[in-house]
Amino acid sequence: MFFLIARSLVFGIALLLTGPSQAQAPATVPPEKVKQLFDLLDDPSVKAWVAEQRKQDAGPTGTPAAAGASPSGASSDAVAAPGRMNTMASSTLDRIKHHIERIVGTLPSLPGQFARVRAETMEDMSGKRPASMLLLIAIFIAAGLALTWATYKLTRPFRLWIIAQSKDTPIGRAKKIGGRTLYSSLLILSFALGSAGAFMLFDWPMLIREIVLTFLMAAVATAAVRMYLAALLVPSFMQVENAVEVRALPVTNETADHWFYWVPRIFGIFAFFAAAFILLPGLGIDQDGMLVLSVGADFVLLLLFLIAVWRRPRTQRNDGHGHTAATWFLTAYFVVLFLLRIAGLPILFWFTFAAFFLPFAIVLTQRGVNFVLRPGSEDAGRPTIPAVTIAVIDRAVRMILILAAAYLLASAWGLDMQSMQDSNTTTTLILRGLINVIVIALAADFGWSIIKALIERKLGIEAHAVISDEEMPVVDPQQARLRTLLPIIQNILLAVIVVMAVLMMLASVGIQIGPLIAGAGVVGVAVGFGAQTLVKDVISGVFYLLDDAFRVGEYISSGSYRGT
Repeated sequence: MFFLIARSLVFGIALLLTGPSQAQAPATVPPEKVKQLFDLLDDPSVKAWVAEQRKQDAGPTGTPAAAGASPSGASSDAVAAPGRMNTMASSTLDRIKHHIERIVGTLPSLPGQFARVRAETMEDMSGKRPASMLLLIAIFIAAGLALTWATYKLTRPFRLWIIAQSKDTPIGRAKKIGGRTLYSSLLILSFALGSAGAFMLFDWPMLIREIVLTFLMAAVATAAVRMYLAALLVPSFMQVENAVEVRALPVTNETADHWFYWVPRIFGIFAFFAAAFILLPGLGIDQDGMLVLSVGADFVLLLLFLIAVWRRPRTQRNDGHGHTAATWFLTAYFVVLFLLRIAGLPILFWFTFAAFFLPFAIVLTQRGVNFVLRPGSEDAGRPTIPAVTIAVIDRAVRMILILAAAYLLASAWGLDMQSMQDSNTTTTLILRGLINVIVIALAADFGWSIIKALIERKLGIEAHAVISDEEMPVVDPQQARLRTLLPIIQNILLAVIVVMAVLMMLASVGIQIGPLIAGAGVVGVAVGFGAQTLVKDVISGVFYLLDDAFRVGEYISSGSYRGT
């Protein structure tokens, strides 16, 4: 950079010095000394010396050192400080402005690019019309549908097995949903083999092969979304008895039909755009042209999302204000996402996307797990799934969703685990610390959920009634002892897990926890001396409970206090 600037300055000075003579007699070649100077600046040793001098002249902040300190210089630095603070905001605004200018400036040249792409494509396809390509895609999609129909006929016993599973037990409902998911996978595999697989059996020209195969894969992905959604939502067209009870989510028939109608269509259009954007750069559309086309595609998807949101049915008949507020919130959210895409801010776009859809997916999966594994009906004996199993499934799904969101954000930022391990910059250190904190928090939450489920299961067991000599029911002593001690143990374990998790998080971000532990010990000793009576009462109470001196539900007398 310094060499280029110096060369430009020297050339400009030479032009200024030779300006009068050139006005009288224009020179065809530069002066000899200027040639020698250019040759000297091109010398590698001179370049190295200039770079070394530049490093030596640079100050500790990377800017050239001042020749001397003066009040005027200090005041100029003070004035420039707010400018440095606004550098990030101004650079972001400049980037947005440049991005929008690229979009507007590319619009006039886009028809010419499409004409060139069409001419080159027609030449590579040996004069075949686009209608023939569409017909070819339709033929192989029809072949995939035919093989799917044959699979549907051959798998009738499997469908009957799914129907025979009980809807009144959690295991039966889980088998129904798992069977429908597996059955949908078989149909998707049949469609893929009948369409893309059959197309691969023939020898096609390279361009035709690439175009048809890309759009066939988009069709397969759309069919997969539709079939899996049908397995989970069980829409009305499937004519399943008691569909509300065998769904994977607690939704009404109207809600299931609405989202089954809109989600596959929105995803199908998205898959079509994705296939086109994969092919167009290879056909001759430049990066700016792709940018303009992406704006149009994003606008179409925005309209579809808004139509789906505004036409969705109400979850409750009397919840008019909440439904309207949620509708406006979703409208504003999708509009903000669209504006972030237009502004060319991918990192902020993906962060905003994950900030809403990650909690939404976590809540949705939690409701689904609790709905499917709810206790059975009275006719089936109210069979239940252990709370530990439900907690493990719920936390495992939550962990998968959080890790997937973290991977998505890391990909949007252009980061990978190898580069983060090899680099020691401030940004990578902060990101490594955040990843460690997230992993520790997930592990602590997973462990606490299992412990809490085990304790709540023990506390939820009904106390066994024992008939005494007076024919009066008495609470089982063992159950009363558990009801007394388990809440205390639960609180102690929660405090231990929280403290250990916080200390591990602090250690993962590079904070020395040894002084903190020592300081906490000193504070604990001071509090112990200052509140000896309180500490003595707490410790004595714990030992009273451990010694089984009294239990929950018993009438006791302690000093001036009496009661149960």
